[in-house]
Amino acid sequence: MSINKGDIVNLTSFSMCAHNGTHVDSPYHFYDEGKTIDQVPLDKFIGPCYVFEHEGDVTGEDAVSFLERASAAGAGERILIKGRATVTYEAAVVFADAGIKLIGNESQTVGPEDSPAKVHYVLLAREVVLLEGIRLSDVPEGKYILCSQPINLGGCDGAPCRSVLLSE
Repeated sequence: MSINKGDIVNLTSFSMCAHNGTHVDSPYHFYDEGKTIDQVPLDKFIGPCYVFEHEGDVTGEDAVSFLERASAAGAGERILIKGRATVTYEAAVVFADAGIKLIGNESQTVGPEDSPAKVHYVLLAREVVLLEGIRLSDVPEGKYILCSQPINLGGCDGAPCRSVLLSE
């Protein structure tokens, strides 16, 4: 609807995939019995996080280093990776075993673009939320407060979100 066309209000309609732009994946994305986005506790999306700058594959050793540095800063539950980084299967196992709440990166998938399933299976099985497509180019490495609540799309496997990082 459009006021310019004589309608009483402006009203926008749109259609999109739940995984376009900055979005989060719930366990239901890869597991039929997994939690849908409306069942994931909001504390997964809100709280201290640590932004790391990394290019290329994130190895298991890199993941251990990230967790040590983030934990020392009091932000070990949510990890964001800035740059063209790919979380490897080995890194996914390290993150899942550590019990983190969320991992995010700038790509549209945390795993390899040509075969992301293996990484998704490991992380989503442990209910680690995946925040994909976040823009971090102007964000220096360090500790922040992440606010990245998804749209509450009942019964869905993921949802777009507006992510904000607050300096402490």
